[in-house]
Amino acid sequence: MTIEPDFLLGAIIFLPALWALLIAAFFEEKSADGIRYFAFLGTALTCVLTFLLWFLFDPYAPPEKLHDGMQFYVSHSWVSSWHINYSLGVDGISLPLVVLTGVVSLLAMMASWSIEKHLKGYVILFLLLETGMLGVFLALDFFLFYVFWEVMLLPMYFLIGIWGGPRREYAAIKFFLYTLFGGVLMLIAMLMFYFASGNSFDLLHLANIGQGKVPGLSFGPEFQITAFLLLFVGFAIKLPSFPFHTWLPDAHVEAPTPISMILAGVLLKMGGYGILRIAFPLCPYGTQYCAYGLVALGVFSIIYGAFAAMAQTDFKRLVAYSSVSHMGYVLLGLGVWKVADTANSAYYWQMGVSAAMFQMIAHGVSSSGMFFMVGVLYDRVHHRDLNKFGGIAGLMPHYTGLAAGIFFAGLGLPGLCGFIGEAFSVLSAWNYDRLMAVIAAAGVILTAGYILWTIQRVYFGPTYNGPHPEAIAQNPMTNREACIGYVLLASAIVLGVMPNLLIDVMNPTINTLVENMNAGYQALPAAASADAAMMR
Repeated sequence: MTIEPDFLLGAIIFLPALWALLIAAFFEEKSADGIRYFAFLGTALTCVLTFLLWFLFDPYAPPEKLHDGMQFYVSHSWVSSWHINYSLGVDGISLPLVVLTGVVSLLAMMASWSIEKHLKGYVILFLLLETGMLGVFLALDFFLFYVFWEVMLLPMYFLIGIWGGPRREYAAIKFFLYTLFGGVLMLIAMLMFYFASGNSFDLLHLANIGQGKVPGLSFGPEFQITAFLLLFVGFAIKLPSFPFHTWLPDAHVEAPTPISMILAGVLLKMGGYGILRIAFPLCPYGTQYCAYGLVALGVFSIIYGAFAAMAQTDFKRLVAYSSVSHMGYVLLGLGVWKVADTANSAYYWQMGVSAAMFQMIAHGVSSSGMFFMVGVLYDRVHHRDLNKFGGIAGLMPHYTGLAAGIFFAGLGLPGLCGFIGEAFSVLSAWNYDRLMAVIAAAGVILTAGYILWTIQRVYFGPTYNGPHPEAIAQNPMTNREACIGYVLLASAIVLGVMPNLLIDVMNPTINTLVENMNAGYQALPAAASADAAMMR
């Protein structure tokens, strides 16, 4: 089956935006059901296209069919005078995140059925947000990447600020300012690379320069360290990692349930993706220089997030802090690059990066599910106070079974998606620093503690003591809600039982990245020595 890359990637990115335009032009606010079903159709078609891309992708394609490791590569001049191109492509790192975005967006649109306030505006912003997210994962021009990154910011700001909870304005402004600050740091780094490379925004070309593959051009050690720190802070805000995480709990607590699903399931992954797609390949020397800091920050985030989650009495805030802890494993896996023992280091770093990628996908599934399950209860009782919950298992047994399965996936139970990424992140860290590995492993115990305690309090506590008890008994889980829950739980089981479905797609790209990073790090001192010899 042959499909033009221009058409397929363009359709994946811009179909939601086209759907938003059609809704704006042809639907009236009062036709609520029509808007809902038409928007659902748009997200469903986009999801189908992402799966089509998955089935057409060949993880073991020969080099002659690749463009610097990319498949479905397209590039057209956009602003020729500034060397800005409309460049898109996909590899084993971006593909799983594109599919995750399609699936989570579809499920979040299904979860949006309860939205009634300004429905037309909500759906338009939702679809524009999906276009921004997909564009980030497929863009291969730094300027285009930055445009999509900023396009994603405004819809999310309004979705929280208009449809959120009582403190929605505060949460939306905080989200906006943090993300904007990270975007400014990214912009500074982008301009540094643009002028140092002879005026290029091409991420593949910039990566080749950073890895010493372009004769006569290189990014020096100080340049790489500075650029890496700018990029890392910009992406760590989105990840989020301590101490850049404080916008996250407020945004999650105030956002409506479908937007919390998008925020946890997709937007947080953009931080990890940015580190892998831009910061690492463009700055191999800077990455190695800061590697221990990444590991230490990841381990601290794991422990801090777990303790913070354990201290919460708001159900949604607890799940939000659990994301800080779980995404710490991503940072841990990314940072375990040990140069001293090159052969062993490459093997364990490949394992760590694969584990980090797997953890991002697994967390996208489990965290979306946990926020959705909190939302199902909130829609009925309109509160999230853990101290007032209890006895839900007897009142909503079907819902309790699904919720328990999804929370166990977040816990990291073997056989479910959360186990693989956490276990192999810790295992890869053992070769890097055993103390860090032991502390990170302790985070697994803390995670089990707060999730099991939460399940006990909410679902199996003695009695429900909160408001609207009649709403729980009289409103069992709907078929639509059950469908969303079953898709998420099934995804968690499939990824936990058959992780190779994901790993086999990611590993060839990750192995190439690790090899290029090692070569790039070694090339910089060699080039510096050669220059010094010529000067003598």
